Amino acid sequence: MAGLGDLMGMMRDFGTLRQRMAEIQAELERQTVEGSAGGGMVTVVVNGRLEIVSLKIAPEAVNPSEAGLLEDLVKAAVGQALSKARDMQREAMGKLLGGMPLPPGLMDMLG
Repeated sequence: MAGLGDLMGMMRDFGTLRQRMAEIQAELERQTVEGSAGGGMVTVVVNGRLEIVSLKIAPEAVNPSEAGLLEDLVKAAVGQALSKARDMQREAMGKLLGGMPLPPGLMDMLG
């Protein structure tokens, strides 16, 4: 049960862990990932804090008679970017915890 011992050690050093978590959150805010849909007609950039940094829509994607398609493309691009950003968060938190599995709810603390 080395994992439990590691967790107990982290609990004793909670101040350092908290400081490192704040550093990771700042780092995640600076890192970005991109999601796209429709062959790049819609592109979304999201940071590691799950905030949309930019949204680009190609002019040819804007057709009033096909608004539903554009909505679907935006939704798909945002979903892809958010999924990548969550993976980035998990990776950063995994490094903080030394490869231990993340306790339930820990990712919610990042938001």
